[in-house]
Amino acid sequence: MKKLMTVLAAGSMALTLAACSNAGSNDAAGSEAPAEAKEILIGISPDYPPYESKNTAGEIEGFDVDMTKWLFDYLNENGYNYTYDFEELSFDTIISSLQAGQIDLGISGFTYDEDKEGIFSDSYYDSAQVIVVKADSDIASSADLAGKKVGAQQGTTGETVAGTVDAADVQAISDAKVLMENLKADGIDAVIIDKAVADSYAANGEYKVLDEELLDEENLIYTTEDHKELLDQINTAIKAFKESDDYTKLTEKWFVASNE
Repeated sequence: MKKLMTVLAAGSMALTLAACSNAGSNDAAGSEAPAEAKEILIGISPDYPPYESKNTAGEIEGFDVDMTKWLFDYLNENGYNYTYDFEELSFDTIISSLQAGQIDLGISGFTYDEDKEGIFSDSYYDSAQVIVVKADSDIASSADLAGKKVGAQQGTTGETVAGTVDAADVQAISDAKVLMENLKADGIDAVIIDKAVADSYAANGEYKVLDEELLDEENLIYTTEDHKELLDQINTAIKAFKESDDYTKLTEKWFVASNE
């Protein structure tokens, strides 16, 4: 930027003349200036690897992050003019922020919930709710969770599923990372969470994911009726994304199960 300002200052007269000349050409051709880019603010909770988390540099990364870039690149290459930015929020406040009009989209490993006021995109990845325990745990199935402390992320379908387990003491925690740390420290006995997230945490050998799938799900983008037109455009982009080679590359990059 400093270099650019120096060049502008040194050649201001020539630049002004050039600008006038270009303006005359545009007027003669009858062309219009491109529409101003519309900024989309996206709520994200970076505590949910491999969908979104922070790397050692403090940058948000993950499948959802790479997918978002692909989707908006696709839209901009097909006649739209969008910019976007992420707003870091706890998962359970993304919904209230959307409903208050503070953000435009929620992209954070969402799954369908009929109780949520709003609308969902088409599916961009298949998922399931599963049970995660410590590697040395003797818990082998959901039947063993009676009387146990079962953790789930607050505001998720994992919490809903945990509430259906007979005689389980459900512990709802807003941050998935804190949730898993509680499991590691024996503050809870098991966690019910998205399979991709469970596989990501279990990859280090400290945890194991039980084979039982408690609920089949799909990952979706979440918004409100006010953004239906945008969501229709995104659905078109999602379809193209899933048909592209990049989809395969990104699932292999981020999802443990895809690498097996």
